[in-house]
Amino acid sequence: MSLIQLYVASEISRDVVSVLGELGTVQFRDLNEGISSFQRSFVKEVRQLDMLERQLRTLEDIIESHPEVHVTRTHVTALIQSNMYNKAPVAAEMEDLMQSIAGIEARVVNLQRARDGLAQHRADLVQNRYAISICDAFFRGPSANPIRVSIERSGLLDLEFDIETQEVNVLGFDQALDARTQETPLTTYEPQLRLNFITGIIDRAKLPLLTKILWRTLRGNLVMDSQPVDALLPDKNGVPTAKDVFMVFVQGEMFKAKVRKIIESLEGVIYHVDQSQPERVAALEGLNARLMEVEHVLDGTEVHLGAELAYVAEHIELWAITAKMEKSLFVVLNKCDYDPTRRCLIAEGWIPRDQLGGVKSALRDVTERSGTNITSVVNELQTNRTPPTFHRTNKFTAAFQSIIDAYGIATYQEVNPGLATIVTFPFMFAIMFGDLGHGFIVFLMALYLILNEKSLAVFDGGEIFDMAFSGRYIVLLMGAFSMYTGLLYNDIFSKSMTLFRSGWVWPEKFAAGDTILASFKGTYWFGLDYAWHGSENNLLFSNSYKMKLSILMGFVHMSYSLYFSLVNYRRRKSRVDIIGNFIPSVLFMQSIFGYLALTIVYKWTVDWPAVNKQPPGLLNMLIGMFLSPGSVNEQLYRGQAVVQVGLVAIAFLCVPWLLLYKPMTIRNEMNKAISQGYASIEDRLHQDSFIISDTESTEDFVIQDVVEPHDTHSFGDIIIHQVIHTIEFCLNCVSHTASYLRLWALSLAHAQLSSVLWTMTIQNAFGATGKKGIAMVFFLFALWFVLTVCILVLMEGTSAMLHSLRLHWVEAMSKFFEGEGYAYEPFAFKTVLTEKEM
Repeated sequence: MSLIQLYVASEISRDVVSVLGELGTVQFRDLNEGISSFQRSFVKEVRQLDMLERQLRTLEDIIESHPEVHVTRTHVTALIQSNMYNKAPVAAEMEDLMQSIAGIEARVVNLQRARDGLAQHRADLVQNRYAISICDAFFRGPSANPIRVSIERSGLLDLEFDIETQEVNVLGFDQALDARTQETPLTTYEPQLRLNFITGIIDRAKLPLLTKILWRTLRGNLVMDSQPVDALLPDKNGVPTAKDVFMVFVQGEMFKAKVRKIIESLEGVIYHVDQSQPERVAALEGLNARLMEVEHVLDGTEVHLGAELAYVAEHIELWAITAKMEKSLFVVLNKCDYDPTRRCLIAEGWIPRDQLGGVKSALRDVTERSGTNITSVVNELQTNRTPPTFHRTNKFTAAFQSIIDAYGIATYQEVNPGLATIVTFPFMFAIMFGDLGHGFIVFLMALYLILNEKSLAVFDGGEIFDMAFSGRYIVLLMGAFSMYTGLLYNDIFSKSMTLFRSGWVWPEKFAAGDTILASFKGTYWFGLDYAWHGSENNLLFSNSYKMKLSILMGFVHMSYSLYFSLVNYRRRKSRVDIIGNFIPSVLFMQSIFGYLALTIVYKWTVDWPAVNKQPPGLLNMLIGMFLSPGSVNEQLYRGQAVVQVGLVAIAFLCVPWLLLYKPMTIRNEMNKAISQGYASIEDRLHQDSFIISDTESTEDFVIQDVVEPHDTHSFGDIIIHQVIHTIEFCLNCVSHTASYLRLWALSLAHAQLSSVLWTMTIQNAFGATGKKGIAMVFFLFALWFVLTVCILVLMEGTSAMLHSLRLHWVEAMSKFFEGEGYAYEPFAFKTVLTEKEM
């Protein structure tokens, strides 16, 4: 990586950044870190684009409120593949676009407001018509319970209230008035009697509450009638709601005002209804005429609004992408330093060294097309800043690299374990998941994603599908390796395969219930002999085999990870780390667990029945190696005691070596640097790095970007750090080796669960015959297959994948990985398109 400095004429600065966004190779540095975002050079343009994005969001919200208008969405992957939006618009075109969108947004908002107002007015008129119609029917028509009112005791009205159920029963007039009171039909006294009542509409769900509150407020002196509206009416949010028309009869202005406040608090609407029948008829005719006018105007407004929204829906995606790309340009320009004296813009950024020529050529083309007299200059800086970490990937390796990046971004020029992860991650998974049938299902699913990756790349299947699709090559290798380990385990859906001749021979004559022993006649050609399946000691043998295999895999995995640290030390030219960390770490680990791995392999190579000897237990051997050095209870080989004493001595010698060598060496270096006049050893290394860079440079004029060192460590800090490292490494050697036993445990659990599932489902169908047998095979096979895919493939596969991930992140990468870098994220329009709004 190289740090470059750009000098660009201010009038072509936007065009230059646009071209660099098309190339996607420069990661710009922020040269205005100490300046507020409101004080930067292009804050005005950014605010204008923020306003443009707000206008587009407003238009999208309005479109969403109209289900009949649909916006055609294009998947981000399809946009990138088409290269249609990989170039920012011209500045003049962008200004015209902003003015056009502002006008469209103003028109659409005004039309939407007018449409909402007209719709609300229409709804109000409809409700008013229902209120007058129902009240008119109430006053005019005879009913099953004709309402009568007393002339003498018209104020005495009853209402029943159930204390236990809290239900109110409003009585009719004929029940409310005393039977001894003179009764006269209401219509007889209509010209002389003026009733004091309030009419309105309220949500049906709130009507019981209104009745209850009015009864308490009027102290039981309440007469109220309600009728349901036979149509759904919109509420204040436009949602169709069931409503009722109510009439409340009250006496006195004070009670009338209270009733109005209660109705309004429950979001009821009060309408004026005249007591005179001719006036009610005239009011209904006036409402009908006004409704026709409002609906006519509303229809015209909706047609005009629909035409505007259809045009917006067709172009809004392009507008949003253009605004996003234009804003990204000015965000980058705000990171640059503007020099008003030379009328140029100064920018700095990181770029891969092999892409430097392409950037210079692109800037030269932009300068020539613009016709400006100021030449764009590109300088490569000599700096001690830490560059970003950049790993070139393709669609196959990108998923494996994401596993490493999820743990941490590698320090610049640190060894990248992503290449080794291509093999180790799916293989660790396969050890736990090993089954030829299950692996084949996983392989087929991944193969389908790969063969249809072009069409599936633009398919929006949700977060889980996107995760599986991005890791399709990982899943493919996981399935392929699982098929391989399934062949080694001789397992296909928990059943064995007779691919080759067995190395064991069973006796031909035996009685039912007898314990028979197989005779060893030869070695099975590949993997486990199928004769072990079904034998009584099958679990004992497979446990021992897989447990030892897990220890060997863990040793190999941690050993090569430890050797990665040697690559990092050599890259940093850190002799003290090689001698003080790497060598004692390797000796400590090999003297204990390397010896254990070697004894496992040696034990497998000895024909113990031929030597007429019981094989010794390796776990007891390892424990006795430290608890009682020099004594061996069960000898594995000649000279075992002497070898083990020597290995224990090496392991104990490595602890003080690991603890003291590096701190004491650094202490001598610190004293030497101070005696030479440097403030610290970091200051001396800082000066030496620039002396080397000056001597290696072939340029006549070199610009240096110097950053003073910040981290200075005292001798006490180094001692504490090394003590922690020593303790952590020694303990982790034990715990991490034991952690690899999860390979054995999950492999055993997967095999046993597969066997149980077979036994409890499809195996029960093989005994029946006839139509019953056919039906049982059909249904039990479907049940077995569904459970196999859901439980054994998906759930168990996810579990094995997570355990494999942990073995890489914790057990392996802790041996060498620093992960203190930051990712190389160049400015590119393709990246801008994939970014999600926060």
